[in-house]
Amino acid sequence: MSNGAENLQDFLAFSSFVTGFPLFRLRGTGQAEPYLSTVVKVVGDGTTRELLSRFRAIQTESGDDVTAMEASLRARILSDERLGPIARNIIKLWYIGTWYQLPAAWRDAFGVLEHDSTFVVSPAAYTEGLLWPAVGANPPGAKGPGYGTWAEPPRFPDVP
Repeated sequence: MSNGAENLQDFLAFSSFVTGFPLFRLRGTGQAEPYLSTVVKVVGDGTTRELLSRFRAIQTESGDDVTAMEASLRARILSDERLGPIARNIIKLWYIGTWYQLPAAWRDAFGVLEHDSTFVVSPAAYTEGLLWPAVGANPPGAKGPGYGTWAEPPRFPDVP
């Protein structure tokens, strides 16, 4: 991508909006760069830039109106035949750490991409997935809660 730092910022802004997690949390996973690299590797630099540019335009046009931004995002990205499945894959990437092969209908319409298959992005992607804080749990087999914590009832995060 032409300007890596700017594209990473746009990727993080998009990711924060669609996942509902703050930038601080996304950066703290250590997965921002690997996830952006994955998207670029799978769908290409041009398509990635188009998605982020469209999101940046939506942000600018919507200003501080979150409702308008959500509606515009749904209409102009998530409902888009080409960009929608990619955007949804980015959401899944953050939550689960896995890139899922784009749907067959997408591949039929836009072509098969060399690197488009289902795969886990990195060994850390599983433990850093947003799924775990979203459900208030630790990933099984990793990030143990500590000795004796089983003796206390589970604590569930407040739902906003």
